Amino acid sequence: MFKSLRERLKFFKKKAADELLEEGDEERRSRPKKKVSKFARKRLGEKRVPLEDLKLVEEEGGLFSKRITEKRLDEVLWELELALLEADVAEPVVEEIKSFVRERLLNAKISRKSDVEEVIEEALRKGIRHVLEGKKLHLEDLIMRGKRPFVIMFVGVNGTGKTTAVAKIAYRLKEMGLSPVIAAADTFRAGAIEQLEKHAERLGTKLIKHRPGADPAAVAYDAIQHAKARGKDVVLIDTAGRMQTNVNLMDEMKKIKRVAEPDLIIFVGDALAGNDAVEQARKFKEAVGIDGAILTKIDADAKGGAALSIAYAVGVPIIYVGTGQGYKDLKEFNPTWMVERIFGEAEA
Repeated sequence: MFKSLRERLKFFKKKAADELLEEGDEERRSRPKKKVSKFARKRLGEKRVPLEDLKLVEEEGGLFSKRITEKRLDEVLWELELALLEADVAEPVVEEIKSFVRERLLNAKISRKSDVEEVIEEALRKGIRHVLEGKKLHLEDLIMRGKRPFVIMFVGVNGTGKTTAVAKIAYRLKEMGLSPVIAAADTFRAGAIEQLEKHAERLGTKLIKHRPGADPAAVAYDAIQHAKARGKDVVLIDTAGRMQTNVNLMDEMKKIKRVAEPDLIIFVGDALAGNDAVEQARKFKEAVGIDGAILTKIDADAKGGAALSIAYAVGVPIIYVGTGQGYKDLKEFNPTWMVERIFGEAEA
């Protein structure tokens, strides 16, 4: 029925407003209408009573005072839970957003449907932002302050755009005046090596490669030694991406980590994978530890749950989001931008 998280939240907001006002309508009809005298208005104004509270006193215009009850709110939050789960938001994240929204709505005063929608949207915005905020990792600052060569290892399953993400990072580093070296440590796929060769040629970046099937750890080692000998700034290690449940792959990742001793391990996940991306990130975190994430294909993300889930459920910061195939299409992650995008106020 709905294609995006934005559409789901918009529907939820309107439905919740209707349901939360049902009891209020009955209460308004059962009470006698009141008028507030000009003298009373003046006295209320002198006491600096907020305008919305003054409106709640005036029922001649069809307004009424109503507090959101716990029972009614729990029924409404069930609808929110379904909307978030259908958008591929992980269960722990759903519970956190629900808790945040519940706390802000419980006993909140409402007077009109438009007021309720505003209160609900504000609570949703704050809840989602709360989930997205947390640990921050500014990669470029870290690299500038770090040792030389600064070693970054990229992990993730095939098809997430990992190799392209490595090339985009290399492009950003060159724009900063730094000299990156790329290690083609995904020796499992000949295509991965060829893809990196093309990127390295376009970018004018040194690529260290071995034959297909060679030891990936040896490729990483050679790349680091080359960087040390030539005074290069950063080593970017692209690794194999077979299914995260593959024991041999995880053992391979551990070996590369032991040999390369990376300063940073970055998980590259596909925004379109939803909860699968979260599970992948968890597996790599358990095996080798991950310090941050790059979320690719955010421009094509139909549901919008992966960013929320990786940021909170996996407990690592999102560093960048991929917004296209070009080298410049890598955007530094910003929680405010993500919230605005979910609510249709910002483009990818």
